[in-house]
Amino acid sequence: MLESLKEKVFKANIMLVEHGLVIFTWGNVSAIDRKFGLVVIKPSGINYRDMTAAQMVVVNLDGEVVEGDLNPSSDTPTHLALYRAFQGAGGIVHTHSVYATSWAQAGVDLPNIGTTHSDYFHGDVPCTRDMTPEEIKGDYEQETGNVIIERFRNIDPMHTPAVLVKNHGPFTWGGDSFKAVENAVVLEQVAKMAAIAYSVNPSLEMNPLLIEKHFGRKHGPGAYYGQK
Repeated sequence: MLESLKEKVFKANIMLVEHGLVIFTWGNVSAIDRKFGLVVIKPSGINYRDMTAAQMVVVNLDGEVVEGDLNPSSDTPTHLALYRAFQGAGGIVHTHSVYATSWAQAGVDLPNIGTTHSDYFHGDVPCTRDMTPEEIKGDYEQETGNVIIERFRNIDPMHTPAVLVKNHGPFTWGGDSFKAVENAVVLEQVAKMAAIAYSVNPSLEMNPLLIEKHFGRKHGPGAYYGQK
């Protein structure tokens, strides 16, 4: 079932290792087949060097395992909440990459202070609020998805396809699993750039016209970056 999607999700998970975004088992990638309402996701706690495409787990949007002998990622309820809320998302990534996670642990939005950031994320990458004791003690992973969705109440999730979960780490998404990985790689780089930039000039400011120019030339109605 969904063998092609399993292969893509497997390759996308391996890409996290290749780009230095995960160590040990610190991350996961999923993708959704919107036609059938099924999600393929990395199995929980499986080391990347031992993982195969056949081990990818298929679940429905209620979290029930449809195919697979292994437990799906413990973050599966978060992924499913985002798929239900963000209809443009075809793939989702979660990592604990160093710089993006550091901003999440600091509990602040990652500001848009450069054109590299603007090429991928329209505005600041938002950080979620503190989770309540009830949310943490309850259905924690589902509630993690809920606080992300809450944070995007007035933000287009496909214009800023990334979030920092406070004290936890980043999630990114995209049209498919490979684009979600690309966004995760870029998020880590712009988080690193911002950390360095603020250490050099804590009072720096970004020109808002540059944000609109760079985001618009790749994603706007008159986009002209790249080849047709």
